[in-house]
Amino acid sequence: MHAETTAGHVILGWSAAWVATVIFVAVYVMVVLEKLNRAILALLGAGLMILGGVLTQEAAVRGIDFNTIGLLLGMMVIVGITGKCGVFQFLAIWSAKKVRARPMGVLFMLSIVTGVLSAFLDNVTTVLLIVPVTLLITEELKVKPYPYLISEVLFSNIGGTATLIGDPPNIMIGSSVGLTFNDFVLHLTPAILLVMPATLIPIFLIWRKDLVTTEAAMEKVMRFNDREAITDLRLLKQSMFVLACVISGFILAHALHVEPATVAMFGAAVLLLLDNLGRSADEQSKNVHHAFAEVEWVTLIFFLGLFILVHGLEVSGVIAKMAQALLAATGGDRNVTVIAILWGSAILSAFIDNIPFVATMIPLIKSMASTFGGSHALLPLWWALSLGACLGGNGTLIGASANLVVAGMAERAGQPIRFMAYLKSCFLLMVLSVAVCHLYLWLRYL
Repeated sequence: MHAETTAGHVILGWSAAWVATVIFVAVYVMVVLEKLNRAILALLGAGLMILGGVLTQEAAVRGIDFNTIGLLLGMMVIVGITGKCGVFQFLAIWSAKKVRARPMGVLFMLSIVTGVLSAFLDNVTTVLLIVPVTLLITEELKVKPYPYLISEVLFSNIGGTATLIGDPPNIMIGSSVGLTFNDFVLHLTPAILLVMPATLIPIFLIWRKDLVTTEAAMEKVMRFNDREAITDLRLLKQSMFVLACVISGFILAHALHVEPATVAMFGAAVLLLLDNLGRSADEQSKNVHHAFAEVEWVTLIFFLGLFILVHGLEVSGVIAKMAQALLAATGGDRNVTVIAILWGSAILSAFIDNIPFVATMIPLIKSMASTFGGSHALLPLWWALSLGACLGGNGTLIGASANLVVAGMAERAGQPIRFMAYLKSCFLLMVLSVAVCHLYLWLRYL
């Protein structure tokens, strides 16, 4: 048993591995059933890991990846403040006008804008900003918003896969393994550039008959004033300056020996400072409260509890046993293991939350280093995990947070997206994107 467990105090005299497994599985099942908020469940599970004797409080705190928490928090603050100036709505209207408001052109442009923004912003934030403009444009064009919303869901998850900061699983993998922003761009962005056209072409073939409108409707959209979307020019300049510095910081972080969390948190602090300069004390107080109210605290608390839960599995030896079982199933062949992780991650992430899944897989893959000849040999396994877990979220309506957010907004707009209808059109598109990644991984690494 690991030195960090306190076997003498494990509840009922059970083995630490059994207690850790029971707690983790119970929390996981409850997260999938969605009867209780996942932050509550993660905190309860983390508390039980300590009270059940699997971890000491000190060991539990050591299990928390504060780099992931800091990176998420910093980026949430930056995006929340940037969103106030209207730049994302400007981009959506500008892109629609660039294609003369032709329905298929608008679908392509909004999909690409969603994908690119999702590579640098949180997926949920991206769709929250793009979907209302999409509903407005499709209403004026008198076309069904359904294909546009579906495409934006798919591209938010596809784009998020391309960089370190695009999707929480990537942040977790990068932080835990020490992979840089540049590593993700060099190894994953080429795969995503292949997945994008491979997804757009079938979308065109499936929905092209629904995307027809009149010249008069297109003229109406062309009269939209994209400049009016910008509500605060000063904040726009400040936000773009800070975002550019933060992304440069991510690119140079490894050379400067700085963690991504430090870059994101410092960027958030600078933007808060710029946004509050010249304001009265009362205005500053309201402004800062608003900035932090925009942070998804539920997500951050969920991560906090989840790290402790997974650390309990790790120190009690459960992860090591799971790794041995996976290696036995793949015959210890690295190539087979890479492909098994890619497809296994994709199928599972379509039906269950990819964040706890990735949190469990990270220590499992790490423990395979000795089998495959050191940590450098594990690189293709990390890319397979990232691609499978992030793209798998496109498979079902519950596969990723962005999917559920868009479904909720669509329902409020009287355009509901049903689970089975989504499954029929998108599960095969997800399988196609993973097949493209399979080919990419095979040709580049295996």
